[in-house]
Amino acid sequence: MLVTTVLPDNALTVTRKLPARPPAPPSDTELSLIGRPMPTDRLRAWGITLLITAVGAVLRLWNLGFPTDKGTPVFDEKHYVPQAWQILRNGGHEDNYGYELVVHPPVAKQLIAIGEWLFGYNGWGWRFSAAIAGIVIILLTIRIARRLTRSTLLGAIAGVLVIADGVLHLQSRMGMLDIFLAVFMLAAFGCILRDRDQVRERLAEAVRNDWISTSPYGPKLGVRWWRFGAGVMLGISCGVKWNGIYYIAAFVLLVLALDWSARRAAGIMRPMRAVLLRDALPAVLSLAVLAVLIYFGSWWTWFASETATDRHYLQITDPAGGFWGFLPSWLADKIPDSFTAMLPNAIGALGYYHKDVFDFHANLATPAGDPHPWESKPWTWPMGLRPMLYYYGSGSDATGCGEAECVGATMLIGTPAMWWLAIPMLTWALWRALFRSDWRYGMVLVGYFAGLLPWFTNLDRQMYFFYATSMAPFLILGLTLVLGQLLGSAREGYERRGTGLLVVSLYVGLVVANFVWLWPVLNGDSITPARWEAELWLPSWR
Repeated sequence: MLVTTVLPDNALTVTRKLPARPPAPPSDTELSLIGRPMPTDRLRAWGITLLITAVGAVLRLWNLGFPTDKGTPVFDEKHYVPQAWQILRNGGHEDNYGYELVVHPPVAKQLIAIGEWLFGYNGWGWRFSAAIAGIVIILLTIRIARRLTRSTLLGAIAGVLVIADGVLHLQSRMGMLDIFLAVFMLAAFGCILRDRDQVRERLAEAVRNDWISTSPYGPKLGVRWWRFGAGVMLGISCGVKWNGIYYIAAFVLLVLALDWSARRAAGIMRPMRAVLLRDALPAVLSLAVLAVLIYFGSWWTWFASETATDRHYLQITDPAGGFWGFLPSWLADKIPDSFTAMLPNAIGALGYYHKDVFDFHANLATPAGDPHPWESKPWTWPMGLRPMLYYYGSGSDATGCGEAECVGATMLIGTPAMWWLAIPMLTWALWRALFRSDWRYGMVLVGYFAGLLPWFTNLDRQMYFFYATSMAPFLILGLTLVLGQLLGSAREGYERRGTGLLVVSLYVGLVVANFVWLWPVLNGDSITPARWEAELWLPSWR
C-alpha cells in the first residue's frame, strides 16, 4: 500500500510503502465449496498428458489397416463403412435405396467418411477417424481423472489404463459407431465436471463478498458455458446413436444434484427450492433442449440432399395418415391443417424415417432358438463375460507364426485385470457415494449406469458386448479413484505412502502385462493354435 504525506511549504512530498494488509483467510464455507485445490503443475501436467496420449496414438494407429476380409470390411464395419462411402459420394448422406438398413443418425458415419476421404476406401480410411476418437478419449480421461482426484499422477495412471483396455483399443481400430458415442459422452461428462467446479468457485466468491444472503435462494450463477458445452456434446452424441438420449436424462439429473449440493454447502436456506427456481429450467434448456436442436441440426445434409434415403418419402409412398402419420393418432389429429401447410414435406419425411428406425430397433429381437453366436445380455457386460469375435483367419489367411498352421483373429475383450474388478469397484463406489457423500464416485456411477441400465428395459432385443464401449471410460475413472485411495496422501506418512505406491504400481504393471498378453487377439496377429487356445480364458469366450 502506498501512502503519500505532504510536508509544510517548500518541503518535499514523501511517499512511503506500508505493508499490504493480508487477505482474510477463507472461511469454512468457502473451503467446503472449493475443496482441494487443483495441482499447480499445469505445464508439467500437460506435458505428461501429451506424452501418454502420444504413446496411445502409436498403439491405436499401429498397422491400422489390418485385418480385412480379403480387402473388405470386417464384422459390422460392413454396414457403416459403405454407408460412409455413400455419404462421401453423395455430399453428406446415404443414398442407397437398394440397401435400406440405415438405422443410425449420420454423425459417426460422416466422421468415418472423413477418413475415407483422406486415405481412400481401405482399412486405413475406414478406421482412421475411429482411431482419432480413441486417442482423444485417452487425453480426455487423463484430464478428467486429474480434476476428479486433484492429482497429476492419478491422471497419468488413468491414461495408462485407457491405453491398456482391450475394448477401447479395438473399438478405436474398427469402422464402427460406438467409439464416437464414447468420446462425445466423455466430453460431455468433462464439461459437467468443469461446470461443477466453476459453480462452486462462483458461490465461494459470493460468500466472500457477502452476496450469498441477498436472497433466500442464493445468487444467480451467471452464464455457464461449460454446461452449454455439455449440451452440445450430448446433441452430437445423439447424432451418433440414439443411446445419447439416456445420457441426456442422466446428466440433467446429475447437474441438478450437483447444483443442490453446491447451494447447500454455501449455506443457502432453501437449496432445493433454489435449484428448482433458478437452476432447473436453465439446465433443461442447456442440456436437453439444446441437445435436441443440435441433433436435428446434424441432419442438415439430409435436408439439403435430393437423393438421400427417404428424403421424398411422402411424395413416393403417399403413406396412410399423411404428413403426421408417424405420430399417434390422438396427437396427429390435434395439429391444425394450416400449420401443416406451412411445413415442407421433408419434415414429415424425416418423421417417417425416424419411425422406421425406431421400429427396426424395437423389433430387433433374438430369434427363438437361433441366437447370434456372439450375442450377450447386459448383465454379462460389466465383467466382459461374453466378448465378440470380429475376425478369424486360418490357413492361407494367417501365416508367419512359425508353424504349418496359424490363426489370426481379432476379439473384443475387456482387459480382465480391469473388467473383472467392475463389480467390486461399483460396490465400493455405491458405498462411498451413499454413505460418505463422495461426489466423485457419484458422478462416475451416473456415467457408468447411464450406459448400462437402459439395456435392461428390453431384454428380448439382440445385444452385443460392443454396446458397453461407452461404459469403459467410467470403469477406468472408478478404478482410478480406488487407486487414489490405496495410494494415500503425503500427510499420512512416508511408510503409508510408500506401501500405497507399491500396490498401485504393481496393479498398473499387471494391467499392462495383461494387455500385452492380449495384444495378438486384439490386433489380428498371426499366432499358433496353441497360443489361440491360451488366449481363451473362459468357456464363454469361445
